Amino acid sequence: MVKKYLMSSESVTEGHPDKIADKISDSILDAILTLDKDARVACETLVTTGLAFISGEITTDCYVDFTDIVRSTILDIGYNRAKYGFDGETCGVITSLKEQSADIALGVDQSFESKEKEKDKQQLGAGDQGIMYGYATDETKEYMPLPIILAHKLARRLAEVRKKNIIDYLRPDGKTQVTIEYDNNTPVRVDKVLISAQHHPEVAQSTIKRDLTEFVIKEIIDPKLIDDDMEILINPTGRFVIGGPHGDAGLTGRKIIVDTYGGTARHGGGAFSGKDPTKVDRSASYAARHIAKNIVAAGLAKKCEVQLSYAIGVAQPLSVMVETFETSKIKEASLIKVVKKLFDLTPGGIIDKFDLMRPIYSQITNYGHFGRLDLDLPWEKLDMIKAIQKEI
Repeated sequence: MVKKYLMSSESVTEGHPDKIADKISDSILDAILTLDKDARVACETLVTTGLAFISGEITTDCYVDFTDIVRSTILDIGYNRAKYGFDGETCGVITSLKEQSADIALGVDQSFESKEKEKDKQQLGAGDQGIMYGYATDETKEYMPLPIILAHKLARRLAEVRKKNIIDYLRPDGKTQVTIEYDNNTPVRVDKVLISAQHHPEVAQSTIKRDLTEFVIKEIIDPKLIDDDMEILINPTGRFVIGGPHGDAGLTGRKIIVDTYGGTARHGGGAFSGKDPTKVDRSASYAARHIAKNIVAAGLAKKCEVQLSYAIGVAQPLSVMVETFETSKIKEASLIKVVKKLFDLTPGGIIDKFDLMRPIYSQITNYGHFGRLDLDLPWEKLDMIKAIQKEI
């Protein structure tokens, strides 16, 4: 049965208040990991008019200047004028930090298995309980769903035309959304494109729509996916002057679907930004993406979703699930056996495999943690294809 349906995904620019918060949290994480690879970081940020508030649990032997990191991050994003309602040079910065709970550290420093089996070598336990998902599809070269890839590309282009002064009246906040029509699970056309872009108060709506259509949409969307029925929506309210933290408070971890698969695949309960990789919310999600991508690239399925679950203080995952949406060439039970055999899914194993105790996180705060062809991310490597095929 041929099935037609519409699927939408959104992205946001780095000037969006929630992404400002994510960027600050990840920048603090990177600064600490640069000096202390054994640090434990769970950094949360709130931004609002004229204020950045940093909280969380951080255990480290090093010193970093949190205020300087916050200000430089905000300025780099583009909030450098008080008239925006948020300015890196003048905003207040409040910090309220404490060390990681000793009760949590007991299970992270030495896993349940290490204690029970009295192993000579200590093994890291998971930093929290939870479920994590990874996903891949063969519909794009990035092995990602087309709606989220296009939404990210539009958002990046929106930021680019602002920073390069191609469109000189834009301000840092912005959002994009793309709706794709699928026919028999194959993307065939773009149905709608939505862009909301913060702008100078004296620019006409008609000018904004003309410029964003010409310099953003036409630069990104493949003409083969465009037809006369495609609808373009630009700043649907007719005005977007008040934006960023002045227009809406921002919090770390509120754009988790933007960070992953745009809603096409499921998402676990945890966000990524501001967390060191002992937190499986982050590291196990990267591992699950790595598995799913290599299974699809190995030609064993057209789509693949991997679920992992963990208990706090326990190294081994409690469960491993593989779903291929009836596209697999072999039984999913066989794929699960292969995954368990070939992939070390303990927190320590994931950290070692991807060398995650490095300051690599602030570069992926914006425009997705997956499918990034512009970055050499270890969980995006197709390095397990031959091993999977051999095992099958």
